[in-house]
Amino acid sequence: MSSKKNLLIVEDDLGLQGQLRWAFCGYEIAVAKDRQEAVALVRRHEPPVVTLDLGLPPNPGGVSEGMASLQEILALAPYTKIIVITGNDSQEHAVQAVGAGAYDFYSKPIDPDILKLTIDRAYRLYELEMENRRLRRAGHSSLEGVIAVSPGMKKICRTIEKIAPADVTALILGESGTGKEVIARALHQLSYRREQTFVAINCAAIPENLLESELFGYEKGAFTGAVRQTRGKIEYAHGGTLFLDEIGDLPRGLQAKLLRFLQERVIERVGGREEIPVDVRVICATNQDLKELIAQNQFREDLYYRIAEVTVTLPPLRERPGDAVVIGRVLLEHFSHTQSKAVRGFTDDAIRAIETYTWPGNVRELENCIKRAVIMVEGNRIASGDLDLPAFAEQQSLSLNLRQIREHTEREALTRAITLVNGNLSRAAELLGVTRPTLYALLDKYEMRD
Repeated sequence: MSSKKNLLIVEDDLGLQGQLRWAFCGYEIAVAKDRQEAVALVRRHEPPVVTLDLGLPPNPGGVSEGMASLQEILALAPYTKIIVITGNDSQEHAVQAVGAGAYDFYSKPIDPDILKLTIDRAYRLYELEMENRRLRRAGHSSLEGVIAVSPGMKKICRTIEKIAPADVTALILGESGTGKEVIARALHQLSYRREQTFVAINCAAIPENLLESELFGYEKGAFTGAVRQTRGKIEYAHGGTLFLDEIGDLPRGLQAKLLRFLQERVIERVGGREEIPVDVRVICATNQDLKELIAQNQFREDLYYRIAEVTVTLPPLRERPGDAVVIGRVLLEHFSHTQSKAVRGFTDDAIRAIETYTWPGNVRELENCIKRAVIMVEGNRIASGDLDLPAFAEQQSLSLNLRQIREHTEREALTRAITLVNGNLSRAAELLGVTRPTLYALLDKYEMRD
């Protein structure tokens, strides 16, 4: 946390400005006399706390300028705590300001000592929220870009940490939208090749007649339009990592050439005869069943065993209890910033909707859903209606075995409780109605402790 306690005072009364400047010792104070100055200072410094006079000029008797300032400041700095200052006859406007996202309000005449208590409380809340955001970003996974609290995904993260330094060829399997490229990039970032290039190519997105030259490059005159020598993606990845997405769609004719490269680590450009050595790590991914493609004679079995030195299978989001809510919160924070919207969180019914929806499009669908909700929401919290999700149909139990049902229910309850309280085990125990030792024992039983 920053040791600098910044406070912005937005006040047009020069006498009150001076009174407030000396009253709040311990804070580095900036003062703005109008909305333009306030917005400029917020854009530069993003202060943790702002006191804002709702009766700013050029509308001394109204609140429109003050409310406009409130909205602009929250759009620029949605986590800033704004304390609005009003006259005794403006209580209704103060309530409207709190509804629009202000932290609290204070009525004139001002007692600096009492106002400072409100400012101190707001600053402490800001500190706690920033620490919570930092822990949420860093605490769920050591893999860059991977957000995971579910046991299955945590196990996969540990697997990635083990194989990343080994430089083996890896095959990542999973449904569309599960984050296969994110895992591939995490592998690259944890390897000794992290300072070199990560090159990605989608084998399904390039026409077959162009894919060979895209991968291996071509010599001048190799075909009509080849007016100069051109390196392919494999050469560009020299020293780094090559990610072949949708490897199951690689044409049969190119599979033999890729197999030779993987065995010999040399390539020949299209139209060329020179063998070019390339040092590159190869990571492949697909949402298809490669063994079924082998049975249908659409994928070479020898190539499969060459690319699958280590296989990682990503579970769909519906099989990752707790992850959807945690990922949703991170996405909400990201899109609130990029869309300049003062959206602070989800309502309880929105969290339940995220938890119970099956997400057939996986993380990609969740990302689109949260982005749309942030753009369309009118308040500062997203409700279930803003998510625009289909009604959830209750699923029947998959088993009649009482032990299996009990274990499944306990695991789900543990994951949900820990997710809802952001990892605070004391609060999770209270929520579950058990003691902390009992909670620790359950976490150990289901291998859910880090």
